[in-house]
Amino acid sequence: MILPTGEQHVLETSTASGDLRATVTGVAAALRELTINGIDLVAPYPEDATPPFCAGIVLVPWPNRIRDGRWSHGDEVHQLAITEPKLNNAIHGLLQYTEYEVVERDRSQVTLAATVFPQLGYPYLLRTGVRYELVADGLRVTHYVENLGGEAAPVAVGTHPFLKIGGVPTEDLVLRLDAASHIEVDERLLPTGEVPVDDTEWDFREGRRVGDVSLDDAFGEVASDEDGFVEHTLTAPDGRSVSVWAEEEFAFVQVFTTREFPGESGDVAIAVEPMTAPAEAFNSGRGLRWLDPGEEWHASWGIRFRGFTAE
Repeated sequence: MILPTGEQHVLETSTASGDLRATVTGVAAALRELTINGIDLVAPYPEDATPPFCAGIVLVPWPNRIRDGRWSHGDEVHQLAITEPKLNNAIHGLLQYTEYEVVERDRSQVTLAATVFPQLGYPYLLRTGVRYELVADGLRVTHYVENLGGEAAPVAVGTHPFLKIGGVPTEDLVLRLDAASHIEVDERLLPTGEVPVDDTEWDFREGRRVGDVSLDDAFGEVASDEDGFVEHTLTAPDGRSVSVWAEEEFAFVQVFTTREFPGESGDVAIAVEPMTAPAEAFNSGRGLRWLDPGEEWHASWGIRFRGFTAE
């Protein structure tokens, strides 16, 4: 039987907090499930469904949006396919509907790879991959991009996990973002400016209840610790938490909320999306990385749980 999300890669391991399990899809290399002792840490969806709201998918060679699908480099103007017709944007890169191949797999990890071939609006050849690995406190995800072509290629990476703590209404979780700026957007959700979050509704550094906000917003000036890692956290009233951590290359984060996620019974679903570049990066250059021919780039993020105990 062929599934809309392709082959299902089930990962399992035992931790001090109990049994950790994840399911990664072949199509878009999406994180479809993550549980600790059967408690959901991401909003799951059925294997025979396409990812609702792009849940868990890998966004490469750009995350977010490009206005009118148009961007330029030097004297050359490129026109990408419009994949968000309602807002006339190119969105979420080029591999959303591509099935990745297995490079390596064992009980607790899988490495998947896919090729970006030269195409409309993106005349570059890339080898991309992602490694999902279960670790003692959650999940570690490492992306790599290699330029197989003969000229420098623009790249950025993002991902789209919907976080939750099973059994706790997501609207009752407290969201904390280590971000000092908010990216202002127009009616097409494209950047118009960036402002400090100090003394504004966009300051989540001390935490705000998810049910009290409605978001489809990007944040910058993401703070990193002395080891070069950033972290954004959802905390339950009982003190348990789930967070997205990332290397400092992921200098931006998008947060999206909806009450229409399938299976969530009208509760809020929240995506906390680490990105190496914001919307319109191909035009602004913000966060964009140019890979030379033969150059390879690695960047990691993950999901961490705290306060869970073995049954």
